Amino acid sequence: MSLPDEKPAAGGRRWHVGTLTYTAGGLAVLFGWLLWGDFAWQLRERSVAPVVQIMLRKFEASDFMTGLFLLSLPAAIGVLLGPVISYRSDRHRGRWGRRIPYLMITAPFTALAMYGLALGPVIGAWLHHRLGLDPASRNLVVVVVLGLCWTIFELAAVATNAIFGALINDVVPREIIGRFFGLFRVVSLITGMLFNFYLIGRARENYLPILVALGTIYGLGLAVMCCFVREGEYPPPDTTAAGGAPGLREAIKTYARECFTHSYYWWIFAWLALSGLMSWPVNLYSVYAAESFGLSMETYGRYLVATYACSLVLAYPLGWLADRLHPIRVALGSLGLYGVLMSIGFFRITGPASFGVIFLLHGVIGGCYFTGAAAINQVLFPKLKFAQFASAAGLIGAVVNIGFGPVLGLLLDRLGRDYHYTFGIGGLLGLASFVVGLAVYRRFNALGGTRNYVAPE
Repeated sequence: MSLPDEKPAAGGRRWHVGTLTYTAGGLAVLFGWLLWGDFAWQLRERSVAPVVQIMLRKFEASDFMTGLFLLSLPAAIGVLLGPVISYRSDRHRGRWGRRIPYLMITAPFTALAMYGLALGPVIGAWLHHRLGLDPASRNLVVVVVLGLCWTIFELAAVATNAIFGALINDVVPREIIGRFFGLFRVVSLITGMLFNFYLIGRARENYLPILVALGTIYGLGLAVMCCFVREGEYPPPDTTAAGGAPGLREAIKTYARECFTHSYYWWIFAWLALSGLMSWPVNLYSVYAAESFGLSMETYGRYLVATYACSLVLAYPLGWLADRLHPIRVALGSLGLYGVLMSIGFFRITGPASFGVIFLLHGVIGGCYFTGAAAINQVLFPKLKFAQFASAAGLIGAVVNIGFGPVLGLLLDRLGRDYHYTFGIGGLLGLASFVVGLAVYRRFNALGGTRNYVAPE
């Protein structure tokens, strides 16, 4: 398949993004370091939340508390921190680029927070003893300590997530970004397979060494990537009429005006919020659901490995398909299929075997969406202000998640922890995402479509 911006030269083809130019060898080196950073990043993404989920249940946290910690708290932090980090990063100019400094600063804090989570039960038990509290409140103190450590973890993780995607936007050529995200998905799935095959069954009793090891690998891995990936040069950042950097009030006004005054972006934000929420009902309580349907953690881990193996085979072809057809089209097909299958699953799960099948489909079809649509932000938002617009989308999604996590948890507590409903709610969200995605697709075509699209500013 020929690529539109590939140019023959004496030394072979060249790929361009901003002021950066790559040969095939240079592109391979870039991909290698970014994928190494992605391994460290995905190890954190794939592993820490399930371990904390198991720890919360071990120390008798309710479903409400689980939803509050794992969904609503990160969303609230994203509302406050994501836009600030993204806005400042878009406008930062320094010798190390506009993304790398933020990644280097946040990586150690994320690792330290993971160490704090590992030691949370020890710290909680010590505090409980020192304060002379009622023995019945010991688990509550441990859960509170875990919540505080999780808050610090999410503060650093939200900043890292906002900047990592923006770095990819700045250094990876647009015409091959779908395949690049396909490779990212491969790394993500292999990471998930390794964790769920070897570690998740041991997490209940061995969370301390697992979290310490994950924190060390993450901190070192991201730092090494930052040392070897180089950004290009950027046009001067926005300034005020007086020639200085905009103040806080002016920055907020600029951010709001650019991101929230065009109806087209509101449709995109709504679509991304719904589709991002789609898999959360199942994912957030999958460990508990597996146990309720009679699955051991070891068997649950094997199902996840099978899910990742299927998705691994599909990852690069889906990235290629996204480059060929466009990420919007791949996303719409995946959303429609997910909505239908999860709605069926709500009625068909009766035991461990049927749960395993529907859970497998949830992972594979949901993964098709997240792989095929991985470049949605990159192809729909203005390139020079990518992090800003991506953070605005994240802000809307975060506001939705803040309310959704506790409400879902309270609903499940009232329903006697009947986890059939997680599949039914996920199916409804998938179908709603499909409908809103069709509306985005119509407006996308009106702005030039797959050949001539220009992001409005």
